[in-house]
Amino acid sequence: MALIYDATRAYDLKVMTGVAGYLQEGARWSVYLGESALKDQRLPNLGSWQGDGVIANFDDPGIARTVARSGLATVAFGSGYGWYAPASDVPYFFTNNRSIAHMAADHFIDRGFLHFAYCGYPRTRINGWSEEREAAFKQYLGRRKLPCRIFRAVHSNEAWASVQQSLRVWLKSLPKPTALMAANDNRARQVLEACRSAGLQVPEDVAVIGVDNDELLCQLSTPLLSSVEQGAKRIGYEAAALLDRIMSGQTPHCKQAVIDPVGIATRRSTDVLAIRDAKVARAMAFVRDHAGEGLKVQDVVRAVAMSRSGLEVRFKASLGVTIHGSIRRVQMERVRRLVADTNLPLKEIAANNRLSSVQYMTALFAKTFGHPPGEYRAWANAGHAGELRSKLR
Repeated sequence: MALIYDATRAYDLKVMTGVAGYLQEGARWSVYLGESALKDQRLPNLGSWQGDGVIANFDDPGIARTVARSGLATVAFGSGYGWYAPASDVPYFFTNNRSIAHMAADHFIDRGFLHFAYCGYPRTRINGWSEEREAAFKQYLGRRKLPCRIFRAVHSNEAWASVQQSLRVWLKSLPKPTALMAANDNRARQVLEACRSAGLQVPEDVAVIGVDNDELLCQLSTPLLSSVEQGAKRIGYEAAALLDRIMSGQTPHCKQAVIDPVGIATRRSTDVLAIRDAKVARAMAFVRDHAGEGLKVQDVVRAVAMSRSGLEVRFKASLGVTIHGSIRRVQMERVRRLVADTNLPLKEIAANNRLSSVQYMTALFAKTFGHPPGEYRAWANAGHAGELRSKLR
């Protein structure tokens, strides 16, 4: 079996980690690695190669054409905007850009931001994902009457100095504080650099979140960069599982599968509450500190020493949600992290968060995140992923 991917991209490497997770569960494959293929076009001669199947990134036209014509059992992955032909019989996996944008927006809304921005790339044939995230981010905020400003810049070594100058001018023009989503971690690091050179504080003036959760990039950023984890490991796991079934003679039922993001790795670049109302800011700090303790609305009201009706009005004005809604959102984010990042039994997670039963927690979790916690945990841990719930595009 051949794996054809770009070893310079964190996304591709995470897909391959998911493939490895499937192999570790007992699949007995001999693996050919074409890890430089997207860079230097080195491919095995698929006509004479004695392999049985291929998992390949189809963002490159040469790769897509060569692999698709080989007649080998194939599963593809990519950005959703490469050279993959929708009418092809090759199953294709890509990430849910709309959910990525919504998750980033909610992350900022929970922190009380009222002004938003998106920094992306001009449209090309293979990076429509940036435009899709931009549109989803802006539309999601627009439904809440929240403004979003847009900046698109080419990434050219020759023109980068002038682009950085334009980016600095744009960042300084934004109302403060602003919550900024970048198209990916690379663009987010460029924003952080522009903020530094423009004398803007992150996250106090501009809070920044990227996409990919490239841990090396995020840890090398100043400040440490928050990022959306796309679910690339799950793509790799599910792609390997599907290829195994195809090579065993089964016919895939789904040709295109959209994989939801796993969650957000929160770091210093978004670790701030941007709430101008001092009472609401104090109340939200109390909610964050005590959300796992069976917190009630009246507990929050007592903590800030004002009437419930008055605090409700100020919550709606500042955050657009009720006190109860804020408690529930913070509580369920705490539950999500425990489900995704630990092996604690669901019964213990429910008890630790003062939820009355696993059944009640499961219902709240599915309503909030679209999937029950057991399925969400399996997807977050590619090595133990269950049956894919795919969505036809």
